[in-house]
Amino acid sequence: MDTNTKLVISTLFTSFFAFQLLFHFISYWFSAKVSPGFNSLSFEKKIEWNSRVGSTCHSLLVGVFGLYIFLFDEAAIADPLWGDSSLVKVNIAVSSGYLISDLLILILYWKVIGDKYFIIHHCTALYAYFFILRDGVLGYIGNFRLLAEFSSPFVNQRWFFEALKYPKFSKANVINGILMTVVFFIVRISSIPFFYGYIYSVLGTEAYMRLGFLIQCSWISTCVVLDVMNVMWMIKITKGCIKVISLISQEKAKNSVQNGKLD
Repeated sequence: MDTNTKLVISTLFTSFFAFQLLFHFISYWFSAKVSPGFNSLSFEKKIEWNSRVGSTCHSLLVGVFGLYIFLFDEAAIADPLWGDSSLVKVNIAVSSGYLISDLLILILYWKVIGDKYFIIHHCTALYAYFFILRDGVLGYIGNFRLLAEFSSPFVNQRWFFEALKYPKFSKANVINGILMTVVFFIVRISSIPFFYGYIYSVLGTEAYMRLGFLIQCSWISTCVVLDVMNVMWMIKITKGCIKVISLISQEKAKNSVQNGKLD
């Protein structure tokens, strides 16, 4: 077993156990310290809360690391298809450990937080990551896809506000909702035409043909599945954002009318 393989396996297992520890122990302690409302939540809410804490930590970790790789990792940048970068493999291994951990949590607490779309998302991502970790191919591409995780903290924060019964039209809630919509669009939707444009540009090249039929099909099919879900979620988020903004506008108009009558 070579050094790279040992690094990948050890990172994956460390990530898995770290996120299990975070879910079962650390999140309970930390959340109770920083948010007094946590202790008053039901058992079901605490389960989802801890799951989302893990999601946020994972997103920030792999997102920031992934952005560094995207901008500065010469090995990956020089050859997006075949560049074999140790940093990429570490980041993908961290994400894989989290996804396996979260899959286990979803199954154990299916009646509370079970979601078929998350199962599809996690399994699809893990299938794609398998080829990156095993064959050292498409590392830059896989890392680029991880930048989508920058939207997750805002999605999770929206749920935290709701669980703590923050008013829907509170300033914090509205600002987070707008940021969630904008960031989700930037990292998950706006990149779609450029991403598939790149795929089209390398079709038929020698580097692409060397990938082999299985990896070629797996690369494109997994990205299509993930992007279809991203578009579905974007539509849902946008509808929610428009609804809130519309209600705020109506409320302001109503208050203006009432103030006019008072004057």
